[in-house]
Amino acid sequence: MTDLRYPIGHHEPVSALAPALRRECIEQIATVPAQLRRAVTGLDDRQLDTPYRPGGWTVRQVVHHVPDSHMNAYVRFKLGLTEDEPAIRTYQEKLWAETPEMRAPIDVSLALLEALHGRWVLLLRALGPGEFARTIQHPEWGRPTLDGMLAMYAWHGRHHTAHITTLRERMGWGEGGSAQTPETR
Repeated sequence: MTDLRYPIGHHEPVSALAPALRRECIEQIATVPAQLRRAVTGLDDRQLDTPYRPGGWTVRQVVHHVPDSHMNAYVRFKLGLTEDEPAIRTYQEKLWAETPEMRAPIDVSLALLEALHGRWVLLLRALGPGEFARTIQHPEWGRPTLDGMLAMYAWHGRHHTAHITTLRERMGWGEGGSAQTPETR
């Protein structure tokens, strides 16, 4: 059995990307909003409030988490571009997943993700190799390059989308969210 926490495998850190791989990562970031929206299409509130794995976040929390994380990523990129090796602070993502708006309808976070990624991709497509070689200081990751962060966040969007799509497969929730509960499977 695969590890439900990592349906596409663990992220492998990199420090530099070849131009073709960099373009591929940017394209992956560009497509995350549509892929995430497609992954949740047709799910009802009961399904959205189902954890993607035992002890894991609910689908709703995952959907709200992605723009939270990617807003932090966007700010980290901007700091990395405008300051010399800026010190980046972490945030308590597990606690953020428990704040009151995380129980809200997911449309607000899907719209936020679409707008955020639209702007982020404009920035990413305008950068050159020298800018992607810039670094930040992160208390857990050391001194990653913007290339390394690009690869990580491209993985991150696919990772969380796969949490939802693999849950749908396991639960028999096909397109349109046709419902099967664990009791009826």
